[in-house]
Amino acid sequence: MAVYTHLGAEDLARLIAKYDAGRLVSAKGIAEGVSNSNWLIETTQARYILTMYERRIELADLPFFLALLDHLSEAGCPVPRTIHDRSGAPFRMVGEKAAALIEFLPGVSPTTPDPDQARAVGSALAQIHLAAGSFAMSRPNDLGPQQTSAILHECGADALASIDPNLPRILDVATGIARNWPNDLPLSIIHSDLFPDNVLMLGDRVTGMIDFYFACTGAMAYDLAVTHAAWCFDRSGMHLNQALGAALVEGYDSVRPLNKSERDHLPLLAQGACLRFIASRAQDWLDTPADALVRRKDPMDFVHRLEFYRDKGQSAFS
Repeated sequence: MAVYTHLGAEDLARLIAKYDAGRLVSAKGIAEGVSNSNWLIETTQARYILTMYERRIELADLPFFLALLDHLSEAGCPVPRTIHDRSGAPFRMVGEKAAALIEFLPGVSPTTPDPDQARAVGSALAQIHLAAGSFAMSRPNDLGPQQTSAILHECGADALASIDPNLPRILDVATGIARNWPNDLPLSIIHSDLFPDNVLMLGDRVTGMIDFYFACTGAMAYDLAVTHAAWCFDRSGMHLNQALGAALVEGYDSVRPLNKSERDHLPLLAQGACLRFIASRAQDWLDTPADALVRRKDPMDFVHRLEFYRDKGQSAFS
């Protein structure tokens, strides 16, 4: 379960009392999530998600992430708003850790999405990009191709080979992607981690887009490529669901049409998206003891996706 910090009922009740959110009725730890502790909170007024930030998220970045939620929610996007405490603060410190109360949104994450759902997600992603254009804050992408290439090279060929004998070949590929990366595509604030478990849906309607903790300033088409890589392959990464991918791009285009340069660069952007997840998975694999009660994710799943995009080019998006 993704609850790393224990908070007793009295602790939670005292924390909720700092908000104009009613009295605590129940609190249940949420198993999903890797980096934070999460609880489903029910009060006499409503349901909320309480998140305590454990790792990977810098305290200095929290005002950006939480203000972004408020901005997108106010713009009518399916994004949960931050619940501010009675003093107006978007988060509170509990000991040495930050905690935020977030609006609960209905819906479930699709496990086997269909084209109608993918089309709706593409539309919602484009809506977020347009709404974020007027967001006053910015944050650099610290997991772009230059950074992820550096992470892989720091891991080193020998360590990568201990994960899979074929993984070290990604080092030269990573260098090439970073060298050829476009820097003149239209920018906005991007989600950059929109896997199916970060989307809530009721049928084919998007009711929530959550976990914006990798959001940053970046190319909007790159965010679409990240979502394509995350949504449109089987678990092995070897087989693309062409109908799903086409629907995703079609939905995006219906709200914010891609320009020619963005469309031309989609295969490279998708390779960069895969590179990011190869690097993070490899790093996590090497940092996790073999006997840890955590299922390590295989970076080769995204190596296969990267190779697919490299080999198929534009046909992967048609």
